[in-house]
Amino acid sequence: MTSLKIIFANNVKEIRQDKKLSQEGLAYACKLHRTYISDIERGKRNVSIDNIEKIALALEVKPYELLIKK
Repeated sequence: MTSLKIIFANNVKEIRQDKKLSQEGLAYACKLHRTYISDIERGKRNVSIDNIEKIALALEVKPYELLIKK
């Protein structure tokens, strides 16, 4: 079973790349640091609800979409 942290990491990375955003561009859009986005995408961070919301808004998706295994 894949952990929710890894599902979230994979979804953020996939959607970010589909939208042709760099990690730096995503970080700027959600007012987070680029290394924080990198850590998220590598499954190294536990992300708060507030930051899930910021990332979802920046990626123009609903927050729950970042938590569903594809």
